[in-house]
Amino acid sequence: MIPMLESVASNAILAKSRAMYGRRLTKEDFTALLECSSVGEAAGYLKNKTDYASVLKNINENSIHRGQLETKLRQKIFEDYERLCKYEISIGERFGEYLIIRSEIEQILRSLLLLQAGTPEEYLFSLPTYLQKHVQIDLQRLSHIRSYEDLLEALEHTPYKKILEPFIPQEGLPLDYTSLENALFSYFYEKVFEAIRKYSRLGTRKRLEAIFRSDIDMENFSRILRLKALPGNSKDFIRSTLLPLGGLNQKTIDKLLDAQTPEEAAEIMSHTASGRILKRIPYNWPDQIPGRVTYRTCSHDIHFSTHPPVVTFSYLFLLRIEVNDIITIVEGIRYRLPPEEIRPLLTGIYK
Repeated sequence: MIPMLESVASNAILAKSRAMYGRRLTKEDFTALLECSSVGEAAGYLKNKTDYASVLKNINENSIHRGQLETKLRQKIFEDYERLCKYEISIGERFGEYLIIRSEIEQILRSLLLLQAGTPEEYLFSLPTYLQKHVQIDLQRLSHIRSYEDLLEALEHTPYKKILEPFIPQEGLPLDYTSLENALFSYFYEKVFEAIRKYSRLGTRKRLEAIFRSDIDMENFSRILRLKALPGNSKDFIRSTLLPLGGLNQKTIDKLLDAQTPEEAAEIMSHTASGRILKRIPYNWPDQIPGRVTYRTCSHDIHFSTHPPVVTFSYLFLLRIEVNDIITIVEGIRYRLPPEEIRPLLTGIYK
């Protein structure tokens, strides 16, 4: 791209990303959603009073199913991504790979969980048709699987079949879901770092790599805390569940595995490059750590980074967290939980 045109495109995508971020839900919006008494009421609020109107304009809030609402909300992530791609093609090429592979893995895991629960047909009720034009998986086939072998056949001619083949359940033994999930996300992160290495600007590459390595480190730290709290999990087993490509070295991992309390582990983690932020992040349980660190990191980068890809990634990461938090609220409403019980479950720190 001609330098002057590249500068114009960069300024445009910085401005657009930040403008879209400015339309995010406010503290008042989240308070209003928490006070809704039904899924339909929450859907109506989002449709009529927020930026989610674009994906919800054709819904009937009086009859929408919770799964259908979730699918519509996730559609906004793809719609916003496509809007941003118009400003710089390289953003689309690289973030597209991240977004698509992650979505494919999520759909595989979702169909697998429904299969394990004995209700694989439920996949059809919230089939994300908007995804089909982006992904290489035939989502319609996922809605018809009735066995693990059916799943492998549905994934024919995709890299996922080879990843899943070693996990074919043996008769009388449960599916090793944890290792399967780990294998899929290991593949995901390998592709992410491949895409990042294509960026020509060193500053962009280094910052994106730092964001994703932090994401991996926090996920691994969360897993260590969670699995150490459960009886019977050996150090070797916990080590086998950790994702590769993070920034923690083996010496630090050994210290975390030897820690006697969560507080001791958190202190060890706080002395690592990715873990220094932990002392400024409140969390109620380990599973919140990766998302809350990402939320804090991206909230900073979207305001202060001068690298367009970093700002764009930050916006889409924050949107993903927002969508997940809305889904958490909707799920809480569905089970008639009071607002004070739902609010601590949210990942974002909405001030």
